[in-house]
Amino acid sequence: MSDILAENLSGKAVMGSDGTELGMLYNITMNLKTGKLSGLVVEPDEQIDPKNVDLELDEDGHFELPVNRVQAVKDYIVVQR
Repeated sequence: MSDILAENLSGKAVMGSDGTELGMLYNITMNLKTGKLSGLVVEPDEQIDPKNVDLELDEDGHFELPVNRVQAVKDYIVVQR
C-alpha cells in the first residue's frame, strides 16, 4: 500500500471486503519507537451488533484492526474480513 497521510484517513468510513459497513475510523495506533502505523480503531456502525462481527473489541466497544488487514483506501477504508 502506498503512503497515505493520517489526515486523509480522518473521518473515513470503514468497510469490510465483503461490503459490510463496519463503522467510522475513530483513532489510529502506531509504534512509538518505529513510527509505523500498527492499527485502526473503528467506532462500530449503529446498525451492527459488534458481538456478531468476527473482529477484536477494545474495552470501549471499538473494533481493533491491525494495519495489515487494510486492503484499500479510497472513499472507504476497505479491510479484509
